Parts: sequence; C-alpha cells; structure tokens
Amino acid sequence: MASSSLARPEKAAGKSEFRNQKLKPENQDESELLTVPDGWKEPPFSKEDNPRGLLEESSFATLFPKYREAYLKECWPLVQKALNEHHVNATLDLIEGSMTVCTTKKTFDPYIIIRARDLIRLLARSVSYEQAVRILQDDVACDIIKIGSLVRNKERFVKRRQRLIGPKGSTLKALELLTNCYIMVQGNTVSAIGPFSGLKEVRKVVLDTMKNIHPIYNIKSLMIKRELAKDSELRSQSWERFLPQFKHKNVNKRKEPKKKTVKKEYTPFPPPQPESQIDKELASGEYFLKANQKKRQKMEAIKAKQAEAVSKRQEERNKAFIPPKEKPVVKPKKASTETKIDVASIKEKVKKAKNKKLGALTAEEIALKMEADEKKRKKK
Repeated sequence: MASSSLARPEKAAGKSEFRNQKLKPENQDESELLTVPDGWKEPPFSKEDNPRGLLEESSFATLFPKYREAYLKECWPLVQKALNEHHVNATLDLIEGSMTVCTTKKTFDPYIIIRARDLIRLLARSVSYEQAVRILQDDVACDIIKIGSLVRNKERFVKRRQRLIGPKGSTLKALELLTNCYIMVQGNTVSAIGPFSGLKEVRKVVLDTMKNIHPIYNIKSLMIKRELAKDSELRSQSWERFLPQFKHKNVNKRKEPKKKTVKKEYTPFPPPQPESQIDKELASGEYFLKANQKKRQKMEAIKAKQAEAVSKRQEERNKAFIPPKEKPVVKPKKASTETKIDVASIKEKVKKAKNKKLGALTAEEIALKMEADEKKRKKK
C-alpha cells in the first residue's frame, strides 16, 4: 500500500511538469504575446454558447426630448426589427416621452441588453438610426461625453463647442477620419460611435478642447501616431520622441484703465498746510474791509461775470449772420482761334516723303552704307 501511495504523487508531479512545459512556449517573446495579431477578430456569440438562455428579465428605459418625437415615430419600426433579430423587445411611450428595451425568454446573449440600452440612448441624443444601429455589432462601442458642466460661462462654452466642430464641420470631420468614429455634437453632450481605441482618443480631444486646448494640436499628434502605427518595428517602442510637445502659454490680457494715475515721488515730509479763508482774506486785504464794502465788491464781481457771459452769447448769435467766404471765380481761358501753321516745315516733309520709296532705302542711306562696307574690307 505504501509503495502504491508513493508512486501516485510522483506520477501527478510528472503530469504537472508536462503541463507547464506545454503552457510556456520556448520561442515566443512577451511582446508577441501582448500584441493582437493583424486581422484577428473575436468569434461572434451564438446560441450554441448559451443554449439555456437567461434566468431573469432585464430592462432599461431612457427619456427623449420633445423635438425627437417625430423622428422616433418614423424610425421605430426599424429599431424594433433590428432588436427582434436579437430577441429584445422595444417599446416607445410618447405620453411619458420614454423608450424601453427588455430581454425575452428567447434572448441568449447576456450583453445584448447593454447594447440595446446604448442604442436608445444614442437615438435620444439626436444620432440618426443608420449610425446608432451599428452599436449592435460586436466590434463597435459608444461613448456619450457630458460637456455641459465643464465650462461655467455660457458664452465661453458655446465658443469652445464651436471650436470642436470647426468651420463647416472640418475639425469634426478630421477627427472622424483619424479615429474611425462617428461623432455627433448636440447640446451639452458629444456622442461617439466606433472602435474602443478611437473612442479613447475622441474623449481626450473633447475634454482638452473644453479645457481651452485647441483640437489642432491633438489632431497633429493623431496624424503622427497613425503613420507610426504602420511601422511594425516601432510598435513596441516609445513614441514620445516623435510626438510634438506644445508649451501651454497662459497670457493674461489685463484691461488697462482709461485714466492712468501717476504716482508722485515719495517724500518723508508732510504736504504744506492749506491756507484757510481768513488767511486768504488777510493776504488780499479783504479782512480789514467793512461789511458794506465787501458786499459792493461781490456785486461788482457778479456784474463783471454777467457782462462777460452776455458778450460771449452775443458773439455766438452773431456768427450765424456772418457770410461765408466765397471762393475766387476762375475765368476760363479763351481758346485761341488763330492757329499758326508752319508752311515751310510741311513742304520739307512732303519732299522727303516723295523721295522715299516704300521698303527701299534713300540715295543718301545707300551711299553711307557703301562707304561703311569699303572701310570694313580695308581693315581686313
């Protein structure tokens, strides 16, 4: 008995060693085990994987805005048809303004109810049926990013949201091409549908844009990453040396006041004491005058001011009666009727014209040409 009991653990130990040898391949590297091979896809979940179905019924409901009611009425038969293929019931309640999805006894895929929930959520966020129905595929996911609470100021929020869309939707289109995702900006949310890797990049770009980082910087880095991913040698290396590093410049534009107050130079001595009314009267001599004399002086000063005001008012009134300065009249120059004709110069021109033949040289020109040719020959 003892010999047989000792032999069994030895056999068991031999089997475990054999299993470990099978599990650990000799020629494979860790980097190869971590990377997913190109073109590999997870096999679809079929009824054979779960023949008995689900034990309990699951359901999800979501509300939709009033302006989506007309569109949902039209496309709801298509939604029901798409969900019935996966044995999921869908109901539209127009009174409450809600959509509900629930599993049935025939439902075999446990995750399809989560995908059906995402479908109705996307339809509520103004995503078209053609794009939203893609969520039922295994290799497609969705992400609804809430951006309403990221910026407090309403005007600033609208500007940053428009920056994400870009002129005529160009920025959004570039993001869609780089991430292979469909992106829909509606109200306070951004809905994205696509592969998991693309959704991660979309979320990063959207949140950075709402934090006042322009999306063009992220688009540039995404373009570089896409080119680097094509090289099989660089997959296992760090890409930080290739990616651009943008410095954040926080420039505070402080508003300058219209009236700038110039500070006086500091002096340890206090300012001189201002003169009182009595000091001023003593300096001018009014202090020693009698009451009736002071009264007379005040009245004279008032009358003088009144006279100045009257004269100024009169001058302003008289300005309307002063005629404006007229421009001096420029007399037009008389055109000379008599035109002097030089008869002699005309005669000379006519003679020259007669002597000249069309296309032929004059006699003087021929003589000059002959002399020039003779000189050239003599030189040779």
